[in-house]
Amino acid sequence: MEFRILGPLAVLRADGRPAALGGRKPRTLLAALLLARGRVVPDERLVSLLWEGVRPSTVDAQVCTYASRLRKALGRPARLVRVGGGYQLTPGGTVDAEEFERLAAVGHDELRAGRPVRAAELFRAALELWRGPVLADVAEPLRAGEAARFDELRLAVLEGRFEAEIASGDPVRVVPDATAFVLEHPLRERARALLMAALGASGRPADAVEVYHHGRRLLDERLGMAPGPALQAAYRRVLDVQPG
Repeated sequence: MEFRILGPLAVLRADGRPAALGGRKPRTLLAALLLARGRVVPDERLVSLLWEGVRPSTVDAQVCTYASRLRKALGRPARLVRVGGGYQLTPGGTVDAEEFERLAAVGHDELRAGRPVRAAELFRAALELWRGPVLADVAEPLRAGEAARFDELRLAVLEGRFEAEIASGDPVRVVPDATAFVLEHPLRERARALLMAALGASGRPADAVEVYHHGRRLLDERLGMAPGPALQAAYRRVLDVQPG
């Protein structure tokens, strides 16, 4: 069984057929249980996610109904049980978010260990798990916090991929994606430094210098800040190799 939360919530059975999860509330319940990673989620936490504002008097019965329907929809080997004042899920299958975090962590380890080719492979495998905005079809109180956390992890993996591919001797491959990344996230200094490195290693030091100065102006205008040490160091490295 395969659980997917890096996009619209989905569950695939062993035969490849999707499980029928129902509407937003049962999907939110399932997402909250998956994100708990085997820990018990208290009733109050679930109720606060499923109902914003005024709660109906039958909330306990409704949560129980949603859990029962999910239990039937998931079947085996998933195990959804009542524990004390809450619910606990043992998925009995893979969860894409957990696999993403595992691949990302190993990729960062490989990069630090000086194995950029392997690191790049791991980062690309992690990024391939993404299917769109995280938890796009669950209740906003759960989606908002978790989406922000996973989006930050994804950006860090993209930056790791850029660094690994540059270190692997493939800077030209990095330039288009890094350029798009910096346009979308212009204040992320690490990404800007990596784009500068890719441009410099691709024989385009003048473009790298312009990327630096554009970032310097943005940091000053929007944050009242000067470039940090890493971005300044990237600028000096470009100047060291720029002709005349």
